[in-house]
Amino acid sequence: MKKETLTLSVLCLILLAGCSKTQNTTPVIHKGTIAQSLVSTCPTKIVDVENIAIFPPTNSWNTDISDSALEPNSAKMIAQINTSKLKADFGSGLWDGAPIGIPFVVVCGSQPKVSVTFRANAYDGNYGSESDKGPYAIPYYAPIEGNGQGDSHVIAVDKDNLILYELYNASKSKGTWQASSGAIFDMKTNNLRPLGWTSADAAGLPVFPGLVRYDEILRGVINHAIRFTLSSSDVRPAYIYPARHKVNSTGGQYGLPFGAKLRLKASFNINPYPPHIRIILTAMKKYGIILADIGSNMYFSGAPDSRWNNDELQKIGTVTAANFEVVKFN
Repeated sequence: MKKETLTLSVLCLILLAGCSKTQNTTPVIHKGTIAQSLVSTCPTKIVDVENIAIFPPTNSWNTDISDSALEPNSAKMIAQINTSKLKADFGSGLWDGAPIGIPFVVVCGSQPKVSVTFRANAYDGNYGSESDKGPYAIPYYAPIEGNGQGDSHVIAVDKDNLILYELYNASKSKGTWQASSGAIFDMKTNNLRPLGWTSADAAGLPVFPGLVRYDEILRGVINHAIRFTLSSSDVRPAYIYPARHKVNSTGGQYGLPFGAKLRLKASFNINPYPPHIRIILTAMKKYGIILADIGSNMYFSGAPDSRWNNDELQKIGTVTAANFEVVKFN
């Protein structure tokens, strides 16, 4: 394809396309331009992901663990973090000028694919050797988590082909994507990353299936495990299924490995909480939370949405790690 310079008007249209929470409005782009390969080819809505299968029912993300056995050292592992409060790491509005949470876009199967340059920068190194080479169906308007501050995840979900594209420490430069690492997941399968490979998450897991989404709340049920983080001092430098990667964390014998699942105790009374919060807590009893990355203790992930009630989300902070138990390692 002939390379041409993006005009200011085209850039504005692309940015506008990414500003809609529920609709990726497709701008008119002339064929043969760089912009033509970087925008959506059809209208999509964020809610479209509620109508697709996000991995098979047998996938670890979708497994009911409410009756699973406990890890023998569950009590000792929980004792290491028992005062840590549950925190919704997502919400409405802005924090430090950026939407709160990990955003994603939905694309069609006809979305043009682009190459990604894997590189190091001041935030993190180059993990291109453990990344899928692509190309990636990620449009140029796709939002970057934190507006490029912090982990800077970028996620695109192909709703037609059921393919998930994820980048970590991503940035844009002259119409192209750059990142420290990237991963592509076929959501029709239970395929995992190669042993020892990272992904857009330190644990080598997909990020998207562990996000709490507001449209799930409207549906009335979350039917998957939820992604969460712990500090390095509480994470054992190891991983268990379905995680594939470890980091040089400093957790000791009773630190949790990546991939570990915690389950909210069946005896925990969720009735005093608002209805929306009860949906989240119910999922934590049935599907659990899965350790996916290094971060603040007991922070769990979701997608930003203007419909979240931040005051309501804060009420979940009365739940602590002491209210959880560790499910037996696979």
